[in-house]
Amino acid sequence: MDRAQKEKLVDELGQIFESSGVVVVAHYEGLTVAEMQDLRARMREAGGSVRVAKNKLAKIALDGKPCASIADFLTGMTVLAYSEDPVAAAKVAEDFAKENKKLVILGGAMGENALDRAGVEAVSKMPSREELIASIAGCIGAPASNIAGAIGAPASNIAGIFSTLEERLAA
Repeated sequence: MDRAQKEKLVDELGQIFESSGVVVVAHYEGLTVAEMQDLRARMREAGGSVRVAKNKLAKIALDGKPCASIADFLTGMTVLAYSEDPVAAAKVAEDFAKENKKLVILGGAMGENALDRAGVEAVSKMPSREELIASIAGCIGAPASNIAGAIGAPASNIAGIFSTLEERLAA
């Protein structure tokens, strides 16, 4: 890798560290190519990405970034899992690590906040952006549904009374 390629990679990593909602750092020693492809596919499905980069270049990219404290995790064979959604990458990494003991989560960053192993686990248990949007939409829609039911109830009751009267007169 020549100097221009390294500079380009450092810029790309810098963008990842700045724009991602969450970055998870893990050791992946012993993962097969198929297992790594599975991790990448799961991450892509959740809206995230996986990146393997040289630790030295990643540390250079972290310099001056708000999450620079995660540089301590960059030792050995590390992989970066990241997503714009502040929860997606942590959820996928945690789920994959539970199934495959070769992926060892070290920590990560959520914005300016550095996360240790327990912090990444806590973030993975939070509801995702889509789940939050769905619950908010449900809360907003519930009162309107109740009002519509209350408005329609008297007409429904009257129709029921007429139906009962008709049946009695016919009998």
